Amino acid sequence: MAENQLVTLCTCPDRESAERIGTVLVDERLAACVNLLPGLTSIYRWQGAVCRQPECLLLIKTTAACFQALNARVRSLHPYTVPEIIALPIRDGDPDYLHWLNENTQAP
Repeated sequence: MAENQLVTLCTCPDRESAERIGTVLVDERLAACVNLLPGLTSIYRWQGAVCRQPECLLLIKTTAACFQALNARVRSLHPYTVPEIIALPIRDGDPDYLHWLNENTQAP
């Protein structure tokens, strides 16, 4: 059963910035895995206007212990003023995968 694992969502304006952020997070062991989902369209309100932009979504698998450092690192690398960084708890999952996730992350 899951204890402290998270899936964190983060949208990026393009694949290049998404790959850069994802690579750093895995290299620094703040995430065990980052999936890039290109080709989505985001519709959102920003500075009083409704915007529609193509984006790339990052699905970041991490732990609660790594989240604060992950959040700070994403903010330092992200081109947006206010990047989407939303953590969702993993309530359950394959025990072997969850063990692997824990083994491949390391809180600073």
